[in-house]
Amino acid sequence: MNRRLTSAFIIALLISGVFTLWLSTRFSKNRVAAAPPPAKSQYVAAAAKLQADQVIGAGNLRMIDWPASLPLSGAFTSPGAVIGRILMYPLSEGEPILERQLSTPGSGITGKIPNGMRAISLHTDDVVGVAGFLLPGTHVDVLVTLHTNDAPDPLTFTVLQDAVVLATGQKTEPDPEGKASSATQVTILVKPADAERIVLASNQGTIHFVLRNGVDREQFKGPPALLGELSGARPTAPEKVKEAPKAPERLVAKTYSVETILGKTQRMDDFQ
Repeated sequence: MNRRLTSAFIIALLISGVFTLWLSTRFSKNRVAAAPPPAKSQYVAAAAKLQADQVIGAGNLRMIDWPASLPLSGAFTSPGAVIGRILMYPLSEGEPILERQLSTPGSGITGKIPNGMRAISLHTDDVVGVAGFLLPGTHVDVLVTLHTNDAPDPLTFTVLQDAVVLATGQKTEPDPEGKASSATQVTILVKPADAERIVLASNQGTIHFVLRNGVDREQFKGPPALLGELSGARPTAPEKVKEAPKAPERLVAKTYSVETILGKTQRMDDFQ
């Protein structure tokens, strides 16, 4: 009798343990299945390695997953907000693009320089800068006043014609209301050869800007302006010093020598 009770008790414990294990496993699976996946965000990242000063195109971008619990400050969720911007720092492949890594919209001046052209900045003031009416997009001529070794008076001539202003100071876009703005630097678009001439002229004399009509393409081909022209008289070239007449050459008589041989006697006689 005791043996039967013991066996029944052991069987009941085994059944209870198996049932408890089954219930525990089932509830654990249900809890795992019911737990939601971790939230993710998608940010714009570099599709390949990007260099500084590079203009970002659609092919340079891809979207990457990022834990929503770790948001990125200044990141972009749409490629459209990045396309056309200019990188200020290099990026590795897959690295998220942040606002602080890009130039301010509209201030990327390197993207506005066509191939084969250069941008050069020149010092200006209220007079040189046409009273602040030099705005991005306007057209100007560049004049220089200097002294040369060929003339004692200063002269003024045009170094560059019909150049486009890219920026005035840090502004690359004109004022929406067309208001004048003062700046100490004016950046213009030039060819490489013109850049060399402007740098040389700015180091030798005084630079002035002349504002011109944006549709006027006529090229001025006149001579430089001289100081004497301000009084209405063009200075004349100095007269050449007349050379003194040369003294006539002195005639020199030619001398002839004659050798005479008489037997064993030999004699040399000179005649004129």
